[in-house]
Amino acid sequence: MLKNISPILSPELLKILMEMGHGDEIVIGDGNFPAASMAQRLVRLDGHGVPEILDAILKLLPLDTYVEAPVALMDNGDAANKPPIWAEYEEIVKVNEGEKKFELEERFAFYERAKKAYAVVATGETAIYANIILKKGVVI
Repeated sequence: MLKNISPILSPELLKILMEMGHGDEIVIGDGNFPAASMAQRLVRLDGHGVPEILDAILKLLPLDTYVEAPVALMDNGDAANKPPIWAEYEEIVKVNEGEKKFELEERFAFYERAKKAYAVVATGETAIYANIILKKGVVI
């Protein structure tokens, strides 16, 4: 056991976060995301939701400050009806990293980007369009 590290972050995920370099991306996928078929490295955290995992990761992982939008969401294609979970993500990012721009990726473009990601975290999240990509920055 270590101090000040969320117990939902498995040793496998901590290792992956440490291995990632500047510009590498990690996907946190909802329960419907095809994580196993997309992942170069797969971490299963089925008993947890994306918001709690996002918060735990952002306590350790800096977001990239050299890109316009270090966070990407899978676009639901309906700007008038954003998934409510997106507001939670914005608040979690703001608390941990300050104001950051999010970009929306069309579903199949998101899948292609996920295939190139350093790792994918599979969750038990039941909200739809709850998938998120984080681009790692540098520790200053």
